Amino acid sequence: MKGQAIEHASRDEITALQLGRMRWSLRHAYDNVPFYKSTFDTAGVHPDTLKSLDDLAKFPLTTKENLRANYPFGMFAVPQEQLVRVHASSGTTGKPTVVGYTQNDIEMWSDVVARSIRAAGGRQGDMVHVAYGYGLFTGGLGAHYGAERLGCTVIPMSGGSSEKQIQLIEDFKPKIIMVTPSYMLALADTFEQAGIDPRSTSLKIGIHGAEPWTDEMRREIEAKFDIDAVDIYGLSEVIGPGVGQESIETKDGPHLWEDHFYPEIINPESGEVMEDGEEGELVFTSLTKEAFPIIRYRTRDLTRLLPGTAFSMRRMARIRGRSDDMVIIRGVNVFPTQIEDIICTDNRLAPHYFCEVRRGGRMDTLTVVTEAAAGSADEATRMAAAKDLRHHIKSLVGVSAVVDVRGPGGVPRSEGKAKRVYDLR
Repeated sequence: MKGQAIEHASRDEITALQLGRMRWSLRHAYDNVPFYKSTFDTAGVHPDTLKSLDDLAKFPLTTKENLRANYPFGMFAVPQEQLVRVHASSGTTGKPTVVGYTQNDIEMWSDVVARSIRAAGGRQGDMVHVAYGYGLFTGGLGAHYGAERLGCTVIPMSGGSSEKQIQLIEDFKPKIIMVTPSYMLALADTFEQAGIDPRSTSLKIGIHGAEPWTDEMRREIEAKFDIDAVDIYGLSEVIGPGVGQESIETKDGPHLWEDHFYPEIINPESGEVMEDGEEGELVFTSLTKEAFPIIRYRTRDLTRLLPGTAFSMRRMARIRGRSDDMVIIRGVNVFPTQIEDIICTDNRLAPHYFCEVRRGGRMDTLTVVTEAAAGSADEATRMAAAKDLRHHIKSLVGVSAVVDVRGPGGVPRSEGKAKRVYDLR
């Protein structure tokens, strides 16, 4: 597989490769994307400004709003006849963001996803059940091409149809499943409803991404399925899945494939670059993308950059939340993952939940809706669990909440990326 040796290269070798590729990427974006030429010129910088990697901080940041303002194809750096594919986000909060790929981009994407599956424990000949959505969403096809590149056998199931999912897993006996963590837990429920112990399946590895999840949710998935559950990281604006991957050997956060995607951490308020180890917003610059170069893109994911362990390339800590998913309740910053941590440590509760934020009079109110685990559905147990959850949210998160603990199955299941917060103010 191309590029595999770079995973274990020295930091000096990685830095030298990054600098050369970054110079190309800045020049490519400046010469071919009017948006970048305009923003660079306004900021008083030029591709030749980059003498070292530290000089990247002089260049302007790019936001999702910038991408939407150039909808649909204004951010593309190659003519349409060189494109072999386009993907787009769902556009649920505005115009979708549209991304494009040349054939070389598709090859690179396949390589980094193949590298990711291998880091997760996958090998040539393994059967991979892909339950990420196919179509405009990058998850399904990104996972598919990467698995094929590694030499795996792919079951292109896509999302939804849970009963069909478990039938194919039972009949085809895949070793690996690639799916969002929230839908993996929904599949566990479907197995149990069908009278099948999820631990009895052929699955050995779960590669989960597309939404933030916690170590508590990892433990829940691993216990229910008797598998190794590892984190894959990506976003369509940078490439799709495969920007980074957690090693099955260390399970200590995704290693970022820095030979193609250069990471920074910035202060989300000031935009100032922060040191490795400090928490802030993750920013990426593409180093090799042709159709859709991205320069200092604000992901809104809050995390830290850490030294490599299984590989030379740096890791990212598990995402604490997204700066745009954060809600402020009576002056308190609240992230859904904080509440998820509490729910997942209570064996009376199932790991399915959502939060509603409303404004009653002058005060904001937070309602957390979750459900009882099987075997804890009686009213007394649910009331006790609700009382304890209210107490822990108040003491650990710092905000009062209304808690609604429903019976098993009472929280709607997501067949893709779970929506955790409904801000109804």
